[in-house]
Amino acid sequence: MSEIEQIAPIVTRRLRHEVLYPDQPIDSIILEDDNLGIHFGLYEHNKLISVVSLFIRENDAQFRKFATDKHYQNKGYGSQLLQHIIQYASSEGVQKVWCHARMSAVSFYKKHGFNETGHSFIQNQLEYIRMEKTHLEHTINT
Repeated sequence: MSEIEQIAPIVTRRLRHEVLYPDQPIDSIILEDDNLGIHFGLYEHNKLISVVSLFIRENDAQFRKFATDKHYQNKGYGSQLLQHIIQYASSEGVQKVWCHARMSAVSFYKKHGFNETGHSFIQNQLEYIRMEKTHLEHTINT
């Protein structure tokens, strides 16, 4: 059974590193404003398998460093965690949730009602695009 908990920023680092930038130094996954974010972890049988960091600024929220253990991808865990942060943001009065999505993840976010905005860009040799969701429901079905 999976559980989602708010966690300290340092707890996100191992999984962020393993999933997002395994070939770079671990410092590459530490965000300058990590201490200003709200960090969530999804646990399956007490094992941390997915993390995300949420940064609320007035009426919008950006989530960053969303990572799910490779052995648990495509099994709905990332969707659970994404739904959780959308609901959390909505309960905090946020009207828009957004991220810089890797192009390889665009279909995942579209499935959850996110839309592409702007143009793609390259960062750390990866292509990204800004995606946002403006109609935040309290319950979301996958």
